[in-house]
Amino acid sequence: MPVQSLLVIVPAWNEELTVGTVIQELHATVPEATVLVVNDGSTDRTTEVARAAGALVLELPVNLGVGGAMRAGYKYAFRNGFERAVQHDADGQHDPAAIQTLLDVMDEQQADIVIGARFAGVGTYTVRGPRAWSMKMLSVVLSRVCGTKLTDTTSGFKASNRRAIRLFAANYPAEYLGDTVESLVIGARAGLRIRQTGVSMRERAGGTPSHSPVRAAIFLGRAVLALVIALSRPSEPVVAEVL
Repeated sequence: MPVQSLLVIVPAWNEELTVGTVIQELHATVPEATVLVVNDGSTDRTTEVARAAGALVLELPVNLGVGGAMRAGYKYAFRNGFERAVQHDADGQHDPAAIQTLLDVMDEQQADIVIGARFAGVGTYTVRGPRAWSMKMLSVVLSRVCGTKLTDTTSGFKASNRRAIRLFAANYPAEYLGDTVESLVIGARAGLRIRQTGVSMRERAGGTPSHSPVRAAIFLGRAVLALVIALSRPSEPVVAEVL
C-alpha cells in the first residue's frame, strides 16, 4: 500500500452552495492534500459541484449524520494509506489556513489527535445559555478523561494521525455528538494523545444556522446523554481490525 501524506475529509449534506468554494480554497491553501467529500445522502447537487471543483467524492446512499460520514472517510484514509486526516466542514466556517497549525501542534506535542478549539483564545466565536453550559460541562469532564485541558470538545475541526485513523476507521461513533464527545473518549481509552490549539471560526458561507433556545436546551440534554453513553462503553483497542 503506497503511503500518502494528508487527506482532508469534508462531510457534506446538501452543501451545493458552499462546497465548491471550500474545495477551491483547500486546494489553494494545502495543495499537497487530497480532498475527499463524503456526500451524506444529499438531495441537491453536492456531488456534481464537489467533483467539478476537483475533489474526490464518496457517496453515501442515505443520510447517516456527521459521525457516519466521518467513519466512511476514515475507512477511506486507512485503506488508501494516508498518514494524516483532517476533518473540515463544508459550510465555509473553518479556515483552511489553520490546517497547518493543527499539523504543527501534532508534530510539536507528539499528539495523535489535535482539536481546532473555538474557545482557546483565538477569534471571537461565542455561545450562550444551555449550549454554553453543556459545552463547559463536556470540556471539564473530557479534560479529565483525556488528561489534558480541553475547551472545545464539540469542535468539528480536528487532525488525526495514522494511529487515530486506524482506530476511527473501525470504531468511529455515528450517533449525534458521538463524532465529537464519544470519539474523544474512545481515543483516550485506546491510549491516544489528544491535544488542542486555538482556531478562529468564520461566518457560514451559506445555509441557515440551527441555533434557537429550544435547540440549545435539546443540545444540553443530548450532550449529557452522549457523555453518559461514551463513559459507559468498554474501551476499544487501537489495533482494531477494519472491515
